[in-house]
Amino acid sequence: MASRVIAFVSGGNGGIGYEAVKALLQSPKPYHVLMGSRSLDKAKTAIENLKKECSESNNTVEALQLDLTSDDSIEKAFKHVEKTQGLLDVLINNAGATFDLEFLGGKVSLREAFNKAYDVNVAGTNVLTWTFIPLLLKSSDPRLIFVSGLSAITKAAEGPYFPTPPQPAGWPKQISFETIGYRCSKCALNMLMVDWNHKLKEDKVKVWALGPGMLATNLGGMGPEKAAEMGAKHPSIGGQLIRTVVEGERDADVGKMVIRDGIMTW
Repeated sequence: MASRVIAFVSGGNGGIGYEAVKALLQSPKPYHVLMGSRSLDKAKTAIENLKKECSESNNTVEALQLDLTSDDSIEKAFKHVEKTQGLLDVLINNAGATFDLEFLGGKVSLREAFNKAYDVNVAGTNVLTWTFIPLLLKSSDPRLIFVSGLSAITKAAEGPYFPTPPQPAGWPKQISFETIGYRCSKCALNMLMVDWNHKLKEDKVKVWALGPGMLATNLGGMGPEKAAEMGAKHPSIGGQLIRTVVEGERDADVGKMVIRDGIMTW
Protein backbone atom coordinates (compact mmCIF):
# COMPACT_ATOMS: atom_id res chain seq x y z
CA MET A 1 0.00 0.00 0.00
CA ALA A 2 1.31 3.45 -0.90
CA SER A 3 2.28 5.64 2.02
CA ARG A 4 -0.19 8.34 2.92
CA VAL A 5 0.33 11.91 1.78
CA ILE A 6 0.48 14.13 4.87
CA ALA A 7 -1.43 17.35 4.18
CA PHE A 8 -1.93 20.24 6.61
CA VAL A 9 -4.89 22.57 5.94
CA SER A 10 -4.93 25.70 8.09
CA GLY A 11 -8.44 26.95 8.83
CA GLY A 12 -9.74 23.52 7.88
CA ASN A 13 -12.85 23.45 10.06
CA GLY A 14 -15.00 25.67 7.83
CA GLY A 15 -15.53 27.20 4.41
CA ILE A 16 -12.97 26.49 1.71
CA GLY A 17 -10.68 24.75 4.20
CA TYR A 18 -13.40 22.29 5.17
CA GLU A 19 -14.12 21.58 1.52
CA ALA A 20 -10.42 21.07 0.83
CA VAL A 21 -10.19 18.53 3.66
CA LYS A 22 -13.30 16.79 2.32
CA ALA A 23 -11.95 16.72 -1.24
CA LEU A 24 -8.74 15.07 -0.04
CA LEU A 25 -10.62 12.57 2.10
CA GLN A 26 -12.75 11.62 -0.91
CA SER A 27 -9.71 11.15 -3.15
CA PRO A 28 -8.77 7.62 -4.21
CA LYS A 29 -5.21 8.55 -3.28
CA PRO A 30 -4.10 7.90 0.31
CA TYR A 31 -4.10 10.92 2.65
CA HIS A 32 -3.76 11.78 6.28
CA VAL A 33 -5.11 15.31 6.66
CA LEU A 34 -4.26 17.63 9.54
CA MET A 35 -7.15 20.04 10.12
CA GLY A 36 -5.78 23.24 11.62
CA SER A 37 -8.28 25.20 13.69
CA ARG A 38 -8.17 27.84 16.43
CA SER A 39 -10.87 25.86 18.25
CA LEU A 40 -10.39 22.14 18.78
CA ASP A 41 -14.10 21.81 19.59
CA LYS A 42 -15.04 23.27 16.20
CA ALA A 43 -12.51 21.01 14.50
CA LYS A 44 -13.90 17.94 16.23
CA THR A 45 -17.44 18.89 15.20
CA ALA A 46 -16.25 19.38 11.61
CA ILE A 47 -14.54 15.99 11.65
CA GLU A 48 -17.72 14.29 12.87
CA ASN A 49 -19.57 15.84 9.94
CA LEU A 50 -16.84 14.73 7.54
CA LYS A 51 -17.09 11.16 8.79
CA LYS A 52 -20.74 11.20 7.73
CA GLU A 53 -20.07 12.86 4.38
CA CYS A 54 -17.06 10.68 3.60
CA SER A 55 -18.19 7.45 5.23
CA GLU A 56 -16.71 5.27 2.49
CA SER A 57 -13.27 6.89 2.61
CA ASN A 58 -10.23 5.06 3.92
CA ASN A 59 -8.37 8.33 4.34
CA THR A 60 -7.93 9.88 7.77
CA VAL A 61 -8.20 13.32 9.34
CA GLU A 62 -6.88 14.71 12.61
CA ALA A 63 -7.65 17.95 14.47
CA LEU A 64 -4.70 20.22 15.20
CA GLN A 65 -5.00 23.39 17.28
CA LEU A 66 -3.61 26.39 15.40
CA ASP A 67 -3.84 30.12 16.06
CA LEU A 68 -1.93 32.10 13.44
CA THR A 69 -1.60 35.08 15.77
CA SER A 70 0.35 32.97 18.28
CA ASP A 71 3.94 31.88 17.66
CA ASP A 72 3.58 29.47 20.58
CA SER A 73 0.54 27.82 18.97
CA ILE A 74 2.41 27.47 15.66
CA GLU A 75 5.45 25.98 17.39
CA LYS A 76 3.30 23.48 19.30
CA ALA A 77 1.63 22.41 16.05
CA PHE A 78 5.05 21.93 14.47
CA LYS A 79 6.31 19.82 17.38
CA HIS A 80 3.22 17.62 17.21
CA VAL A 81 3.55 16.96 13.47
CA GLU A 82 7.29 16.43 13.79
CA LYS A 83 6.73 13.85 16.53
CA THR A 84 3.74 12.03 15.04
CA GLN A 85 4.43 12.22 11.28
CA GLY A 86 8.08 13.17 10.87
CA LEU A 87 7.42 15.09 7.66
CA LEU A 88 4.85 17.12 5.77
CA ASP A 89 4.04 16.66 2.08
CA VAL A 90 1.58 19.50 1.57
CA LEU A 91 1.03 22.77 3.45
CA ILE A 92 -2.18 24.51 2.44
CA ASN A 93 -2.19 28.05 3.84
CA ASN A 94 -5.94 28.54 3.78
CA ALA A 95 -6.74 30.25 7.10
CA GLY A 96 -7.69 33.88 6.69
CA ALA A 97 -9.64 36.61 8.43
CA THR A 98 -11.26 39.93 7.65
CA PHE A 99 -12.15 42.71 10.07
CA ASP A 100 -13.59 45.20 7.59
CA LEU A 101 -17.16 44.50 8.66
CA GLU A 102 -16.16 44.96 12.31
CA PHE A 103 -14.82 48.39 11.35
CA LEU A 104 -18.08 49.30 9.64
CA GLY A 105 -19.90 48.10 12.75
CA GLY A 106 -17.79 50.30 15.01
CA LYS A 107 -16.19 47.34 16.80
CA VAL A 108 -12.59 48.09 15.78
CA SER A 109 -10.75 51.13 14.43
CA LEU A 110 -9.69 51.39 10.81
CA ARG A 111 -6.06 50.81 11.82
CA GLU A 112 -7.04 47.75 13.86
CA ALA A 113 -9.05 46.32 10.95
CA PHE A 114 -5.99 46.45 8.70
CA ASN A 115 -3.41 45.39 11.27
CA LYS A 116 -5.43 42.39 12.45
CA ALA A 117 -5.98 41.21 8.87
CA TYR A 118 -2.26 41.45 8.10
CA ASP A 119 -1.38 39.70 11.37
CA VAL A 120 -3.43 36.64 10.42
CA ASN A 121 -3.28 36.58 6.63
CA VAL A 122 0.31 37.66 6.05
CA ALA A 123 2.47 37.58 9.19
CA GLY A 124 0.83 34.50 10.70
CA THR A 125 0.87 32.63 7.42
CA ASN A 126 4.53 33.49 6.90
CA VAL A 127 5.49 32.33 10.41
CA LEU A 128 3.57 29.08 9.90
CA THR A 129 5.33 28.46 6.57
CA TRP A 130 8.77 29.35 7.96
CA THR A 131 8.23 27.02 10.93
CA PHE A 132 7.08 24.04 8.85
CA ILE A 133 9.65 24.27 6.04
CA PRO A 134 11.98 21.70 7.71
CA LEU A 135 9.18 19.12 7.60
CA LEU A 136 8.27 19.97 3.99
CA LEU A 137 11.88 19.48 2.93
CA LYS A 138 11.70 15.89 4.18
CA SER A 139 8.99 15.09 1.61
CA SER A 140 9.83 13.53 -1.76
CA ASP A 141 7.24 15.83 -3.41
CA PRO A 142 6.74 18.92 -1.23
CA ARG A 143 3.91 21.30 -2.12
CA LEU A 144 3.11 24.73 -0.69
CA ILE A 145 -0.16 26.49 -1.44
CA PHE A 146 -1.33 29.99 -0.50
CA VAL A 147 -5.11 30.54 -0.83
CA SER A 148 -5.28 34.13 -2.02
CA GLY A 149 -8.74 35.25 -3.06
CA LEU A 150 -9.93 38.67 -4.30
CA SER A 151 -6.34 39.84 -4.80
CA ALA A 152 -6.00 40.46 -8.55
CA ILE A 153 -5.10 44.16 -8.86
CA THR A 154 -5.33 44.28 -12.66
CA LYS A 155 -8.78 42.73 -12.70
CA ALA A 156 -9.98 45.07 -9.96
CA ALA A 157 -8.61 48.10 -11.81
CA GLU A 158 -10.27 47.08 -15.06
CA GLY A 159 -13.60 46.65 -13.26
CA PRO A 160 -16.27 46.20 -12.38
CA TYR A 161 -14.90 46.84 -8.91
CA PHE A 162 -16.32 44.32 -6.46
CA PRO A 163 -18.09 44.79 -4.09
CA THR A 164 -18.22 48.57 -3.63
CA PRO A 165 -20.61 50.27 -6.08
CA PRO A 166 -19.71 53.63 -7.66
CA GLN A 167 -19.70 56.34 -4.99
CA PRO A 168 -21.11 59.85 -5.32
CA ALA A 169 -18.95 62.85 -4.50
CA GLY A 170 -18.74 63.95 -0.87
CA TRP A 171 -17.65 62.62 2.49
CA PRO A 172 -18.28 60.36 4.32
CA LYS A 173 -19.05 57.64 1.81
CA GLN A 174 -22.04 55.46 2.60
CA ILE A 175 -20.46 52.00 2.30
CA SER A 176 -22.47 49.10 3.74
CA PHE A 177 -20.10 46.26 2.81
CA GLU A 178 -16.31 46.45 2.81
CA THR A 179 -13.39 44.14 1.97
CA ILE A 180 -10.42 46.43 1.40
CA GLY A 181 -8.32 45.47 4.45
CA TYR A 182 -8.76 41.79 3.59
CA ARG A 183 -8.02 42.33 -0.09
CA CYS A 184 -4.86 44.33 0.58
CA SER A 185 -3.61 41.59 2.88
CA LYS A 186 -4.26 38.96 0.21
CA CYS A 187 -2.31 41.03 -2.35
CA ALA A 188 0.57 40.92 0.12
CA LEU A 189 0.09 37.16 0.37
CA ASN A 190 0.73 36.91 -3.37
CA MET A 191 4.11 38.55 -2.88
CA LEU A 192 4.78 36.10 -0.07
CA MET A 193 4.13 33.23 -2.48
CA VAL A 194 6.52 34.71 -5.04
CA ASP A 195 9.19 35.04 -2.37
CA TRP A 196 8.79 31.47 -1.11
CA ASN A 197 8.81 30.16 -4.67
CA HIS A 198 12.14 31.95 -5.18
CA LYS A 199 13.64 30.74 -1.91
CA LEU A 200 12.61 27.11 -2.32
CA LYS A 201 13.29 26.61 -6.02
CA GLU A 202 16.51 24.65 -5.51
CA ASP A 203 14.77 22.55 -2.85
CA LYS A 204 12.26 21.38 -5.49
CA VAL A 205 9.30 22.64 -3.48
CA LYS A 206 6.33 23.40 -5.75
CA VAL A 207 4.67 26.66 -4.72
CA TRP A 208 1.43 28.31 -5.88
CA ALA A 209 -1.06 31.00 -5.02
CA LEU A 210 -4.63 29.91 -5.57
CA GLY A 211 -7.62 32.08 -6.47
CA PRO A 212 -10.83 30.17 -5.72
CA GLY A 213 -13.12 33.07 -6.63
CA MET A 214 -15.92 34.58 -4.56
CA LEU A 215 -17.30 31.66 -2.56
CA ALA A 216 -20.06 31.46 0.04
CA THR A 217 -18.19 31.15 3.34
CA ASN A 218 -18.62 32.69 6.78
CA LEU A 219 -15.59 34.96 6.34
CA GLY A 220 -15.95 37.98 8.58
CA GLY A 221 -19.11 36.59 10.15
CA MET A 222 -21.19 37.67 7.16
CA GLY A 223 -22.70 34.21 6.74
CA PRO A 224 -22.66 32.03 3.62
CA GLU A 225 -26.29 32.86 2.84
CA LYS A 226 -25.52 36.58 2.52
CA ALA A 227 -22.47 35.81 0.40
CA ALA A 228 -24.59 33.60 -1.85
CA GLU A 229 -27.05 36.48 -2.31
CA MET A 230 -24.11 38.52 -3.63
CA GLY A 231 -23.34 35.87 -6.23
CA ALA A 232 -20.84 33.73 -4.34
CA LYS A 233 -20.55 30.09 -5.39
CA HIS A 234 -20.39 27.00 -3.18
CA PRO A 235 -17.04 26.63 -1.35
CA SER A 236 -16.67 23.07 -2.66
CA ILE A 237 -15.41 24.71 -5.87
CA GLY A 238 -12.41 25.94 -3.92
CA GLY A 239 -11.88 22.59 -2.25
CA GLN A 240 -11.81 20.77 -5.56
CA LEU A 241 -9.41 23.33 -7.04
CA ILE A 242 -7.04 22.81 -4.13
CA ARG A 243 -7.15 19.05 -4.68
CA THR A 244 -6.23 19.42 -8.36
CA VAL A 245 -3.13 21.39 -7.32
CA VAL A 246 -2.21 18.90 -4.59
CA GLU A 247 -2.57 15.98 -7.01
CA GLY A 248 -0.36 17.40 -9.74
CA GLU A 249 -2.82 18.71 -12.30
CA ARG A 250 -1.39 22.25 -12.13
CA ASP A 251 2.32 21.45 -11.95
CA ALA A 252 2.93 23.46 -15.14
CA ASP A 253 1.77 26.59 -13.28
CA VAL A 254 4.21 26.58 -10.36
CA GLY A 255 4.96 30.08 -9.09
CA LYS A 256 1.70 31.53 -10.41
CA MET A 257 -1.83 32.19 -9.17
CA VAL A 258 -3.98 29.38 -10.44
CA ILE A 259 -7.71 29.66 -10.93
CA ARG A 260 -10.23 27.12 -12.16
CA ASP A 261 -9.78 27.83 -15.86
CA GLY A 262 -6.15 28.89 -16.05
CA ILE A 263 -3.92 31.40 -14.33
CA MET A 264 -4.69 34.94 -13.18
CA THR A 265 -2.72 38.04 -14.14
CA TRP A 266 -2.15 40.08 -11.02
